[in-house]
Amino acid sequence: MNKQNMMAWRRVVACVGWLLLAGASLSAQAQSTVVESVSSSIQGGVEVVRIDFSQPLPAVPAGFTIQSPARIALDIPGASNGLGRSTVELNQGNLRSMNVVTAGDRTRLVLNLKSPTGYKAQLQGKSLLVSLDAVSGVAPAATAAVTSQFAENRARDAQPIKDLDFRRGPDAAGRVMVELPNNQVGVDIRQQGQQLVVEFLKSTLPEGLRRKLDVSDFGTPVQTVTTFQAGDRVRVVIEPKGQWEHSAYQSDNQFVVEVRQQKVDQSKLTQGPGYAGEKLSLNFQNIEVRSLLQVIADFTNFNIVTSDSVAGAVTLRLKDVPWDQALDIILQAKGLGMRKSGNVLWIAPKDEIASKEKLELEARAAIQNLEQLRTQAFQLNYTKAAEIAAQLTAGPIANRVLSQRGSVIAEPRTNQIFVTDVGSRIDQVQELIAKLDIAVRQVLIEARIVEASDTFGKSLGARLGAVDLRTDNARGGTSGYGVGNSRASVTGTYDGVSAQTGQTTTAFDTVTTTFVNLPAVGVGGFNPASFALSLFNAGANRFLNLELSALEADGRGKLVSSPRVITADKTKALIEQGTEFPYQQATSSGATSVAFRRATLKLEVTPQITPEGNIILDLDISKDSRGETTAAGIAINTKHIRTQVLVENGGTVVIGGIFELTETENDTKVPFLGDLPAVGFMFKNKSRTSNKQEMLVFITPKMLADRSAAR
Repeated sequence: MNKQNMMAWRRVVACVGWLLLAGASLSAQAQSTVVESVSSSIQGGVEVVRIDFSQPLPAVPAGFTIQSPARIALDIPGASNGLGRSTVELNQGNLRSMNVVTAGDRTRLVLNLKSPTGYKAQLQGKSLLVSLDAVSGVAPAATAAVTSQFAENRARDAQPIKDLDFRRGPDAAGRVMVELPNNQVGVDIRQQGQQLVVEFLKSTLPEGLRRKLDVSDFGTPVQTVTTFQAGDRVRVVIEPKGQWEHSAYQSDNQFVVEVRQQKVDQSKLTQGPGYAGEKLSLNFQNIEVRSLLQVIADFTNFNIVTSDSVAGAVTLRLKDVPWDQALDIILQAKGLGMRKSGNVLWIAPKDEIASKEKLELEARAAIQNLEQLRTQAFQLNYTKAAEIAAQLTAGPIANRVLSQRGSVIAEPRTNQIFVTDVGSRIDQVQELIAKLDIAVRQVLIEARIVEASDTFGKSLGARLGAVDLRTDNARGGTSGYGVGNSRASVTGTYDGVSAQTGQTTTAFDTVTTTFVNLPAVGVGGFNPASFALSLFNAGANRFLNLELSALEADGRGKLVSSPRVITADKTKALIEQGTEFPYQQATSSGATSVAFRRATLKLEVTPQITPEGNIILDLDISKDSRGETTAAGIAINTKHIRTQVLVENGGTVVIGGIFELTETENDTKVPFLGDLPAVGFMFKNKSRTSNKQEMLVFITPKMLADRSAAR
């Protein structure tokens, strides 16, 4: 029995030993793929890198390319480095060297190139042949990374810069605009610390442009622009603030540097507009998504954590694509989402991410409902406490600054508010008050309302008459003139003829004896000048009278009203001056009561200061005056303007004008006689009037520079 047991144990030990030997043999076989040698050559004008292995590879290894620095990476699973060194110097054509790096269960072959290019890989026995594509030129990305030269200098002689100006562009970008003498001037641009330095080669700077511009009021990242001469160069130093980015371009003789605020979004992989990651090329056939994500993780500085539910394969071919865009393409193709925390990316299906975020929000809300409340007082210096309290509690609960459990009390006597809420909401209230409780700039608005009048009048007329006083011994003789056996009497009116012939007893002195009565008309309350001439006989009993009258009047007047008012930014101001005129009106009971009608000069304005330093004005201006008195009361003459204008600080703009021109020309005459030459003026009246009235409104806004006065 003991002998049988001994034999059995020998057989067990032999089996175990055989299994151990077999396992060792399999392990040695699995690790038998070794990189043995690396060489490079040119075959038919094509650069070829030959990598020899200890045994044939099962398939062409997956790889990707990098634009800057220029590299080609190939991953060999289950391989090891048998070269005895990690770097192989090649220095042939576009090749610099090759790095062999072993990590875990794979070895990565990295070809370091001089210029980015594509490649083709194929297996030949135990060797891997990598053929490089021909390079047509240097990649722009690599060139931009090593040089600060924007434009090469082609000018022979130094020429002066024509002009330099600053403007505010779209999206609050600051633009430094330089007018060059020609398009041959060389330009170098570089970032030096927090400053941006632009140099114009072989250029001079006129004295009028050697200055430092303070452009902080434009509301752009640029604070100052300093221009000075540095040897044979003109140097422009741009000093922005915060996080910014710049771009430059030249159009003919104008060079423009644009500095814009960089919008930081913590959820984005790279900052800046669009995709800004380093470019890579990927060419995979039916590769596992998890493996592809690992390739991108190796290329970037991010750690990628994938959910267990991420699975499947994808076929992908990308060339010269930013890596962050490549990652978005992969995620969209497989319906995946991403969340970023520091330099760690968590990738999972979108439903899984949404579900996790929902749970986090619900847990956060539950913690807020259990968190202890605290009360904090805030002293307000420039804003009323009641206004801030109303803003904190305005709107639905979901959109309020305060939580559902929060409350606020305004104390107007000391201008304080007392906020009770959880700690996180108290911090939000403090940030909001710091932005709202600030001194508001003030604006002086001066208006000049000018009313000018120009009047001209001209009148010319005549009066012609005759009388015969030879009646009843009054002046001797018999009145009238002999006409055959009869007599005739001539004068200007029926009553005059009756008095001359004795038909009436009216005295001759009071009888109208005028043939033509067309005298000149008075203008402006003044009577016309006149000249009279009388022809009579020796007995002074027959008269021919002529009166000429004329008037010419020229008048000019100007009325200037100048209301002015000071108000804060975005605050309505009103200034008014006038008179109330009483009049009587009937009531429903039949009695009369006294009412008043106002005629005022009013300026109502709301200023708004723009980031560029200009001022937008909402204006309402009226100029009333008393009109004629009617049976219904006093009429009011009104002139009213309502508009919105944009004016530069300290500038003057004419916002409106009313021009009236009234011309009248009258010609009154006796038919036929008034058209006679030489003597026709005695039988007509001619007058002409011209009246011009104009109203202009000038507005001048000025920001108050004294900040202490504004406070």
